[in-house]
Formats: sequence, C-alpha cells, structure tokens
Amino acid sequence: MIHGFENAAACWKAILSDVSANRGLLSIIEKFARENNAPTRVVFGTSGWRGEIGTDYTFNNVRVVTSAIISMFRENSPSVMGAMGVSGFEEIKQRGVIVGHDNRFLGPAFAGEVIRLLQRDGIKTWYAGEAATPEFSAGIEMLNAACSINLTPSHNPANYGGFKFNPSDGGPAGPEITTKIEEIANRMMGESLVPGTAEPDNVEKIDLTDLYVKYIAERKTLDIQKIRGFIEREDCVICIDNVHGATRGRIERIIGKNHKIKYLRTEDDYLFGGVAPEPSDSNMKGLRNILKESKAAFKLGVILDPDGDRIRHADDSMIIPMNYFGAMALHFLHVHKGISGMAVKSVGTSNLVNAIAKKLDIPIRETRVGFKNFRPYMLRNSQERAIVCFEESDGISGFNHTLEKDALFGILIAIEMMAVTGKNLSDYLKDIMSEFGHYYPDRSGIEVERALAGEILINKLSSIREKYKEGSVIEVNGDRRTVRDVITVDGTKLVFDDGSWLMIRPSGTEPKVRFYIEARTEEGKRAVFETAEKMTREALGLC
Repeated sequence: MIHGFENAAACWKAILSDVSANRGLLSIIEKFARENNAPTRVVFGTSGWRGEIGTDYTFNNVRVVTSAIISMFRENSPSVMGAMGVSGFEEIKQRGVIVGHDNRFLGPAFAGEVIRLLQRDGIKTWYAGEAATPEFSAGIEMLNAACSINLTPSHNPANYGGFKFNPSDGGPAGPEITTKIEEIANRMMGESLVPGTAEPDNVEKIDLTDLYVKYIAERKTLDIQKIRGFIEREDCVICIDNVHGATRGRIERIIGKNHKIKYLRTEDDYLFGGVAPEPSDSNMKGLRNILKESKAAFKLGVILDPDGDRIRHADDSMIIPMNYFGAMALHFLHVHKGISGMAVKSVGTSNLVNAIAKKLDIPIRETRVGFKNFRPYMLRNSQERAIVCFEESDGISGFNHTLEKDALFGILIAIEMMAVTGKNLSDYLKDIMSEFGHYYPDRSGIEVERALAGEILINKLSSIREKYKEGSVIEVNGDRRTVRDVITVDGTKLVFDDGSWLMIRPSGTEPKVRFYIEARTEEGKRAVFETAEKMTREALGLC
C-alpha cells in the first residue's frame, strides 16, 4: 500500500473520478510504476502491448519486454529476421533502433529504460522524444534503421501505457515478430527481475518531424505547395484538435504558420482533460462550434488521437467518418491525381468504396481487421499496390506513403481535396454518393459470458457461415433479401442483393460479439442490426 492506496488501479480510479482535484496523485502512480515488480501477461494485440501504468505497465515489465526483444535479436531466427527485413543481430546493432513516446505520463522515463538496455547490448539508438506514430514509420525508412520502439497505447485512456514495435519497413510488426516477443517476455516474467542500468554515456537525439517533412516531399503523393497555396489564397478556416497529443506542432512544421489554422488542446496534459483521447463524435464539439461560427467559404475540422494514427473529419455540415473519408480518398487519388492500383480496406468498412471501385474498374481487396494486414499492398515492390488503405476505426494511409496509419496524411489530403475540387468535404461526399450510391454504416455488439470467450465463441459463431450460404434468402424487417456474397476473412460478412450487409465477429480481447452493418437508408440500419443480433443469439443458443 502506498499513501493509502492498495494498488495503482485504486489510485487511477480516484484520479480519473476528478482529474482537476486529483492530478497531484500522479506522483503516487509513479511510485507504483517504479516499485511494483509483479509480473504480467504480455499480449501484442492489433497495435502493440498495452497496460495500466503502475499496475501491469511498470518499469520492470517494460524492461522485461525490452529484454525479450533483445533476446529475440540475439536468437537470429531466420523467420524473425526475415520478417524484420534484416540479416541478423549484427545488422540490427549497426542500423540501430529509434526509441520515443507519445505525451503520456512517464514517457521519457520509460524510454530511458529501453535505451539503456539496448545500448548495454551494443545496439545503436536514436531518441526521438515525443513523436507521432507515422513519424516513426517514416523515420525508420529515412534513417535506414532496423526498427523502432514507440511507447504509446494509441487512443487508450490516460491510465494506459503502451509499447509498439515496428520493423525495418516501418509497418506494424507482424505475428512472426510479436508471437516471439510474447513467448520470450512471458517466460522471462516468471524468472526474475530485470535490473536497471546506468545512464547511457551518449543519447543521440533525432528530429522525426524533420525527417517526416522530407519523407512526404520525396514520396510526392501529397502536394504540399498546393496545400499551402490554398490556405494562403482562399477564404478558409482549418481547425485541428490535438487533444493534448503528440501531433501538436506537426502541421505547423509541415505547412507553416497561418492564422487561418486554429489549434485546439495543444497544452501538456497527461490526463487529457478527463476525456477519452479518441477521435469520437462527442469529442468534436469544440471544433464544430468554431466551424459553425465561422463565415469562411471553406471549413475543415479534424480531431486526432494522442499518437497521431487515427483521425476523424468534419465541416460545418456533417461529421465524416473514415468509412466515408476513405472512399473519398480513393476517388480523389484515382480521379483527380491519376494514381492507379488497388482499393484496400478492412472487411468491416463501408461498401461505398466498393461501389466506386466497381464503377471505376479498380480492383478491391478486403482484409482482416488490423492495419498490419495492409502491409502486402503498401510495400513499394508490391504487385498489387494500394491507392489507399483504410479501416473504419479512423485509420488511413495512401499510395507510396507510410505502412502505418497516419492522421497527418489524413489532414493534408483533406486540404488538398478542397484545393483541387473547390468544395467542402461534405459537398464532395454528396457528389460522390449521387454518382455511386448512398451507404449508411454503423457498428454495435453484445456482451457474452466470459466462459464463451476465445475458441468456444469462434466455433459457435462459425455456424452462421454454414447456415447462410450464397443464394440464401433472409428476412430483414419483413423484406426478403438474398445473400449475394459471403466473406469469411474475419468473422462472417453477408452481403445482400440490395448492397446492404452485416458482419458478425468475436472480439479478440473481450467477451463480446461485434456487429458491423451497412444499410442503404439511414432508417434501415436498425433492421439490419436486429437481424445480426438474432443470428448471433441463434448461433450461441441464447434464443
């Protein structure tokens, strides 16, 4: 017990109940983080290992995971080294590792532990300080580094810390790498503590923003001069909500200072003002008020998550989720910029992009949920190369750009869209829907008993794909719909003859079943949700 708190979780509960009054309790969280040596189970999900600071994300456990990575390097496994894009440990030592963090509590201190352990084993390191996830991805390529360690839990609440690992192509680590890290780390967790080391003799700092600016200039997917000219010339207002995250100051570095660009929530705040730091509709009230009050002809608002890999757009007419914006980006890059290739999206994403791709004769690929699944289409030597890659959970990247999702790219391409089309985003979207059709996506889900989680849940839900084959007829709110397509890359997705669809998949981390749906009218969403829930309950024997 420290200062009356049994554990860090109890202290965090007090802090988050009133962040203004209890901000001072962060010093107690630091003591838990430094003194709690209890092991934890390490799991790298779709975007790294995450845990509560002071509970399972502690200094010792960060040292364990770092030591596991070094041990993985030393093993020189051909499959791991192949996935990393290096020949072996000696090459990793020479090419080096970029280490940095977002703006979370204790970020620099945790990064220091990582750097010390890497340097102790003779591995070259660069310290990036506070940086955004896409900057790590670009920085790896620009420096020809072997990999990066980015200490961020992305959009998770303030009590979380995280650990992302990216190999030499700059993309998220694949299972060949993360499974090995998990295996070694979880074995080490039960063996002994990992002692701290002395301060390194020399910490070489690197400006990842400077490298990112050079990177986008080299890649030429974005026209920065056109973007700058539009802002200088046109009657516009651009509002960027950084939600106290690591993206603050980045756009100003890329396109310069301008009074037409307004930045919100750029101050230091480890607790994010008490809000969940994610690009949600509810978090966009401040920027939408600015847009509504403005008399400018062009209006754009964006909100980013703390590590800059998620973004949501808006103008004064509507919020534009990634389901729509990704489709707009495909249309823009292909029609207005002449880029050819594939349309690539996660399977739970709106079929508006499918309709565009079909009419424009663009091949389309649907992948499992998780941005790492886009890697085969984002590499520069890919035979099937993506024009755009996006997922409904606010992540996007584009042709010849980073293998990580990139909110900075999302801002810049949105401004370029307005510059080229002469339209606000909502007007551009209306034109696209008028030509290619109207689509209304949404998502929901139900909780199930914890005993059902894992393989049991997967097996029970697999009965849906066995029961509903192509050509099956299903009643949706009294209307008979024929199953036109069955997609099983991640759960079961049934596409109906009118273009509506539903997808049912188990959560990978919680005892939940998630529903992704799309109707052809706003009013039709409820009926599709009800159909998805009925199918799920039947499969689980809950009817």
